[in-house]
Parts: sequence; C-alpha cells; structure tokens
Amino acid sequence: MFITAQFDSGNIEVIDATNENAIELKIRKDHQSDFYQWFHFKLYGELGAEHVMQITNAGESAYPDGWKDYSAVASYDRETWFRVPTSFDGKTLTIRHTLEQESVYFAYFTPYSYERHQDLVQSAQQSSLVEHVWLGPTLDGRDMNLLVIGEPADNKRKVWITARQHPGESMAEWFIEGLLGRLLDDEDGAARKLLQDTVFYVVPNMNPDGSVRGHLRTNAVGTNLNREWHEPSLQRSPEVYYVLQAMQESGVDLYLDIHGDENLPYNFLAGCEGVPCYKDSHAKLAQRFKDTLLAITPEFQVAHGYDVDAPGEANLTVASNAVAERFKCLAFTLEMPFKDNANLPDEDFGWSANRSAQLGADVLSAVYAVAKNLRD
Repeated sequence: MFITAQFDSGNIEVIDATNENAIELKIRKDHQSDFYQWFHFKLYGELGAEHVMQITNAGESAYPDGWKDYSAVASYDRETWFRVPTSFDGKTLTIRHTLEQESVYFAYFTPYSYERHQDLVQSAQQSSLVEHVWLGPTLDGRDMNLLVIGEPADNKRKVWITARQHPGESMAEWFIEGLLGRLLDDEDGAARKLLQDTVFYVVPNMNPDGSVRGHLRTNAVGTNLNREWHEPSLQRSPEVYYVLQAMQESGVDLYLDIHGDENLPYNFLAGCEGVPCYKDSHAKLAQRFKDTLLAITPEFQVAHGYDVDAPGEANLTVASNAVAERFKCLAFTLEMPFKDNANLPDEDFGWSANRSAQLGADVLSAVYAVAKNLRD
C-alpha cells in the first residue's frame, strides 16, 4: 500500500499506512496560514480489499461543520468522480472504499487542474470573440489570465466574472467552463444577443498558486484574496491588484464572484445590500436576476444563504462588496456546495463538476435578463 499527494493540487500527510483497515492521515495547512480543508491524494492498494482512511485532524479544520453529511469524491480515471461512504464523529473524518482497480484518487471535490485551466484559456483564445490578456505574474510566477469576450466600446455594458479566489473551491472553475462554453457558442441566441452590446471580462482562476499547491483558501504566502479588495498589494495579493487595475481601466456594470461553500448544501447568491451606494434600482435588478434563475433551474434557491448585511455595514475588503461600492454597480457572490444540492440530491455524484458547469451556462440567462438595465 502506498499513498501520495505529489502532484498538482495534491494535499495529504500520511501518519500511518501499515494497516489498510486503519489508515491514518492528516490534511496539510495552507502555506503560512492556519486554513485547511482541501485534500487530494492517490492510494495504491490491494484489489478487492476495503480501505478505511481516517483524516485525524478534520475536527480542527477551517470549517468542521462542512464534514457533516459530506461524502468524499473518488476516481479511477480522473474523469468520472463519484461519492464514497464518509462519516464524521466530530474529530475524525473516515472514508471507506473497496478497491475495484489497483489505484484510486480521492479529493474534497472534483479537482480542476492547472493543466486543464491552461487548456481552457487557450481553447477560448481560439474564438474570434476573445482577447486573451496577460495581467501579470503571481508570486510563484504563474500567469494571471483574463479573457475579454466581445468587442470593447464605451457604450457597451461591462460584465466581470472572477472565480476561485479560494483555490480549494474548484467547482468555481467548472462553473466558468460551462459559462464560457455557452457564451462562445455562436448558435446560442442569448449569447449572440448579449455580445452585441455587452463585453464580458472573465478571470477563470484568481489563485493559480494556491490551486497548484493544494490550498483551501489562500495564495502562495497565505493571503486570503477575498479580504484584499480594499487595498491589494504586489507583495501579498498581486492577483487582486492586477484584476482591480484592469477593472479600473474597463469599468464594471455587473460583477459575479464565483465560490463554493463548505457548510450549506445549496446554491445561492450573496448580494451587496450592505454597501453605502446600494439603492432601489440595484434591489430591483437583483430580484430580477434571482427570479430568472429560479424560473429556469431547480438547482438554484433563495430560502438558504448568508445573513444580509445591514445598510452601510458591508465588509468592503470582500470582492463583491468592494467592487459594488467602487463602481456603483450590481454585484453578487455566487456560492455552490461541496456536499450536494439538498433540494435535488444525487446519491452517486452529489454536487458535481457537470452540475457546476451547467449552472454556469444557466447563469448567462440571468445576465441576459438584467443586462439592458444595468446602467439605468
């Protein structure tokens, strides 16, 4: 038996792997940070034998409530990821699986590799609708990529979409893949109509360093990027610095920041009601955006989510709030579950990469519903 995490987004430390019925593991913390929850590792073991893996430090992780009613994902081919029996006793997360092949991967959620990210960006670049902009280097020297979709013009509305500020929230980049697939489909009427008078600015991965390092929430130096939007720096948060600089150059009429939530088994939106500039026109647009999603997909709901900030009390270091206030625009944080959509459960796959991508495509309809009124 052998366990390794020496690959892109790998994260696990082996305490004891001498007994397949009592494998002891722990999750490694983000570099220079106390955050941890993301895991991704490969197990070589005996065919047909049940392997019981205990993640012993799960109870002290960033979001211990996230383990309740949670099931880990596994894959033999790194394409199809299915849920496996998982339990949590308040301290230890136990994963059980009987090997059907000689080796298998386990992860917190379906990974989105840096290699796939690069393929996504280069594939999008093939479209005549897309300008691929290099924003600058990360602290580890990776690319910060921006896709500008549509022909920029002052009279056109500007829609910005960022994903994966928290690198362990890999469902966010699956969402982007689905959204781009629809937006770049020249036979999709809504996409074609939108691009006549709207330009999209899409950052598929805000945190490539953290993604490759196997972090949950931070970049290469332990910075939570979603608390850097008031005053980012090249020393701690160049990713946000570059994106905010590009936003200043283009302007923003609508902003979506795509995330995953460890605790809540639902898809939901967190708005910017607490920013000082929020007014009735923003509230009406926000309601239309939500009503559109409710009408077209059962994957979305509004009964469960975060508490709404009181007027003037929003945290302006958070991306959606900071952008809403700086550009006086409508902004949302969109959250997807690590677990499953409790309103539409899938025992085999839970909330998945494919469902994340489909939600990304569906959200384009909500953008279409509000786009013409974004500057009212």
